[in-house]
This record gives sequence, structure tokens and C-alpha cells, in this order.
Amino acid sequence: MPEPLTGHCLCGGVSFRIDGELRNARYCHCTRCQRRTGTAVSAQARLDADDLTFTSGEELVKAWVPPDGGFAKLFCSQCGSSLFSRSQDDPQVMSVRLGAIDGDPGIRPSERQFVDYAAVWEPIPDDGLPRHAESPPG
Repeated sequence: MPEPLTGHCLCGGVSFRIDGELRNARYCHCTRCQRRTGTAVSAQARLDADDLTFTSGEELVKAWVPPDGGFAKLFCSQCGSSLFSRSQDDPQVMSVRLGAIDGDPGIRPSERQFVDYAAVWEPIPDDGLPRHAESPPG
């Protein structure tokens, strides 16, 4: 079993450990991710909720739940750092923002999703990764 990953928010109020492996790392270009992060793209990877342990500040984690479906967005209520997302249909399915992890997450994004919504002010790099107009299957 690999060493657990650790991470935290910007202010350090929320810290966490991930004991399982990350998978399905992607770049997301959807407008929700743009507005949530203030950037053109969000990098994240899937994890199982059972593999996530908060080591401090769990009470600071709040969620915005999109009224029209989609994943709930979890963030630090003290500093606003985007940390996780969680499926409304299956709360066991989560993603972690790669920028919240300390050091190397051990995975790299292998595709780009929602490219039809990409920010016009930052072209998608020609990196050879598969591109999906919406969410890829699976």
C-alpha cells in the first residue's frame, strides 16, 4: 500500500489524509469550475469517500450543492479553498482538487472534460490529452 497522501486548505484550518489510490485524474474546463476556482481549468482526481480522513477542521468544510444536479462542491468556510466534490447520487464518489494535496499526488490528469465551455481567454494547450466536449463516459 502506498504512503497516505496529505493535504490542506490555504489557511491550514482543514487538513486531511487519503489512504487509497487516486484515479481518473482530469482537467475540467466547465464554467462551474471556472467560477469556483477563478481560473480556466480545475485539476482533480477521483477517490473513495472511505479513503478520506479529516485530521483537523472538518467542521470548517462546507458544501455548495448545485440545484440542478452535478457534484456538490466542498470548500473551507474560513479561507474559501476548493477541496473536494461529492456525487449527489452516490456520496461514496468524490474528487479531490490536486492543488490541495501536499507534494506529488502520484497521478497526472490524463484527459480534458467540458472543453466546449473552455475559457476564451486561455487556450487549451496542445498537450495531446484526449478532449471531451462534455463529461467522458465512465
